[in-house]
Amino acid sequence: MTLMLDVGYLPKHALFVSAMERGFFAAEGIDLTVMPGSGSTNTVTSVETGKVDVGWADFGATVTSQGRGAKVKQVDLLQARSAYAVVALAGSGISTWKDLPGKTVATEGAGAMTAMWPLAMNKLGLKPGEVNVVHASSASKIPGLLARQWDANLALYVSDGPAIDALGKQAVVLKWSDLGIDLYGNGIIASDDKLKTDPDQIRRFNRAMQKGYLWACAHPLDAAHDFQQEVSGFEDRTVTLAIGQQCALNWGNGPGADKFGVMDDAGVQKVLDVARRYLGMNAKAKLTPADVYSNAYLEPLPRNEKIQAP
Repeated sequence: MTLMLDVGYLPKHALFVSAMERGFFAAEGIDLTVMPGSGSTNTVTSVETGKVDVGWADFGATVTSQGRGAKVKQVDLLQARSAYAVVALAGSGISTWKDLPGKTVATEGAGAMTAMWPLAMNKLGLKPGEVNVVHASSASKIPGLLARQWDANLALYVSDGPAIDALGKQAVVLKWSDLGIDLYGNGIIASDDKLKTDPDQIRRFNRAMQKGYLWACAHPLDAAHDFQQEVSGFEDRTVTLAIGQQCALNWGNGPGADKFGVMDDAGVQKVLDVARRYLGMNAKAKLTPADVYSNAYLEPLPRNEKIQAP
């Protein structure tokens, strides 16, 4: 099988590499190849067209693609909470949300956080223009932050926080979830065709993925070393920081919060509502939660499950 990630290899992906290296997929009869991605929307397209078997993609991007007709489903929610944040450098003058008025934040022009920024501003009680927004490419956001071209980035803190740490700097993270913007994050997607033709393989994949992922969460240093064998240039501290931040998103607040990977209608409906209002989802799309996800391919693991590597 092939698994495409959301973006190129980052320390936050150590859990996937470790799950593969520790034999969880082999134990299920799966020879897994983990591939870098180039954005969640592209990952959705690659899964739908059969270029790859499964993908790890942002829930909002998945829903928006489904609104355009993409025949895929979320089948295993690995991030029950999103990692959206404002990320600044320590000493920048930003330490709390109250410090944002008058500051400049950089964001990618077509990103979900750009589209949803008015929602965050509303939660803060701020008016348009009270925080200046500039557009920057993904590659230029951290260099621009370090060069003080702007005061903060709109970013996934599981990506930018460790990247800043790797450069010997300290990040200040203001989580959108603290404002009450607490949506599903990234999960595993499969095409409708794959779910029809080989549902057993998806169940075996999910079983391996869940066990391997939680094992890596419980053994961050070992998982970091697995990742470093595949991707060089990151110190233990940076990778374990990313793993810790990633694993903090495992568990949500809904009815299935104690079952790893499980989604529910209320959580999915929140994403649908945001996608319709902020993410440009086709207004004619009549998506319901049942169209978006399925828990039928899961054997969810409870909190504090002790996992043994094969």
